[in-house]
Amino acid sequence: MIEVSRSKEGIRICGHAGYAEHGKDIVCAAVTALAQTLIMSVEELTDDEIQYEISPGRVEIHYRDLSEAGKLLVDSFFIGIERIAEAFPQNVQKK
Repeated sequence: MIEVSRSKEGIRICGHAGYAEHGKDIVCAAVTALAQTLIMSVEELTDDEIQYEISPGRVEIHYRDLSEAGKLLVDSFFIGIERIAEAFPQNVQKK
């Protein structure tokens, strides 16, 4: 199960979807793509400063005082996560 949580200081994604075997897990790939797109979008489209750590089964994104554009990008990320969690409730949980 992938768990995605949000706080004032950032986002934490941990776990494995377990939907399919390693390398063929479309749920894991979808969540990973959303996370990487969020990171790149905040870095390229805003002046916000973020820090992040990515390792197998874990992504942590740390931020403070996001601009309106940064907040919009984070909200967009969570719309995608919510849709994935609705389609695959056994594999993704938003906390």
